Amino acid sequence: MSITGGLPLAIERANAAGCECLQIFTKSSGQWRARPLPPAEISAFREGMDVTDVRPVFAHASYLINLASPDDTLRDRSMAALGEEMDRAEALGLAGVVLHPGSFTTATPEQGLRRIADATVSVLRPRATFDTRLLLEHTAGQGTNLGHTFEQLEVIIKEAEGAGAPVLGLCLDTCHLVAAGYELSEQAGYDDTLGELDTRIGLERVSLWHLNDSKTPRGSRVDRHTHIGAGHVGLDGFRHVLTDPRFADHPMVLETPKAGNRRAGGVEADEMDLENLRTLRQLLADR
Repeated sequence: MSITGGLPLAIERANAAGCECLQIFTKSSGQWRARPLPPAEISAFREGMDVTDVRPVFAHASYLINLASPDDTLRDRSMAALGEEMDRAEALGLAGVVLHPGSFTTATPEQGLRRIADATVSVLRPRATFDTRLLLEHTAGQGTNLGHTFEQLEVIIKEAEGAGAPVLGLCLDTCHLVAAGYELSEQAGYDDTLGELDTRIGLERVSLWHLNDSKTPRGSRVDRHTHIGAGHVGLDGFRHVLTDPRFADHPMVLETPKAGNRRAGGVEADEMDLENLRTLRQLLADR
């Protein structure tokens, strides 16, 4: 949900759409700079969660952050930015911060994974007492993006936690899984995908799902979200996730395109959010 007009309005927008949980950016996703959060805004946001019972709430970290960068200046800036993201989320009482692990660019994948793990330790160790968790998001694997295989995520987690980082969580994205080459639509393939994840990392690490259909086919490694049932995940893929008893209590959020029918600064629900939510809830009702 948009935070235009102030963070508390995101809670109101989620409530207007009938959401039970929420994901936001706590600052502009495309800027390094973040305005300070006034204590009154923090209090109003926390009160909004209590009044509406829209929770848990997660933040998505800025897209500029690249912990894998071979450029030390950019990597240092990314580490500082992630630390700020964690601090803001903790102040707001958020359950987690979702992070794209990073891109190795001119280095090698192995070097990039090591730099992500080391940076994660540096950022999280001073924040070991935080209630807000860092969630590594499985990616589509576009370009030199890392984290598109369970093996890569396993390397980051083992190296980071082995060096003293707090326990890391996972965010799974249905679009990214399919684009990265994993099967969700066929039951046998879905079982294989989740079985591999459980073997390598453990299903208990999954803290959040992003429910998005994929404009591009399985294995394309191109990250393009579309509406539920309108892409290559398909209704069967979402049905498998939604009806899997292992995820019955897991928060799941949409990152699907908006219709853009809300007036500037308004809180009324976006019609495509409502449509996508109806589709998902109908899959649950039909099980």
